[in-house]
Amino acid sequence: MQEVKDTVRALVRIGYDGRVHKMFRGHRARERFEHEVRVLRHLEAKGCDFVPRLLEVMPEELKIVTTNCGRLVEQLAPVRQLALFAELEKYGVRHEDRELRNITYRVTDGQFCVIDFEFATLLDTGDGAGEITLRP
Repeated sequence: MQEVKDTVRALVRIGYDGRVHKMFRGHRARERFEHEVRVLRHLEAKGCDFVPRLLEVMPEELKIVTTNCGRLVEQLAPVRQLALFAELEKYGVRHEDRELRNITYRVTDGQFCVIDFEFATLLDTGDGAGEITLRP
């Protein structure tokens, strides 16, 4: 596996099959894990096609496996970056870490994608489950 990110909060690796393996750790890891799973399931149900798809959820390991959304973007016009995060809100999710490090480019279809939803806000869920008080 290729290591992509190794921080206090997460270890992210890409397997030889291209799938992304993310292990949550550190402060409030379980809560962040559960929240990211909830957000990704919401986005899939809404038909959002520019975010990773959950393939496996392993609560005992605080680990998820997702589809690969391409390579990290090194530069993107600020107006295009804002438009991408605004498009995400049409699916009921506000990304609370709107940085370039959370945008990838998927060569297979020429699509910019958004990743890393552990601090995102689910908008208008009506069940009180949309907020997480942690900030990136």
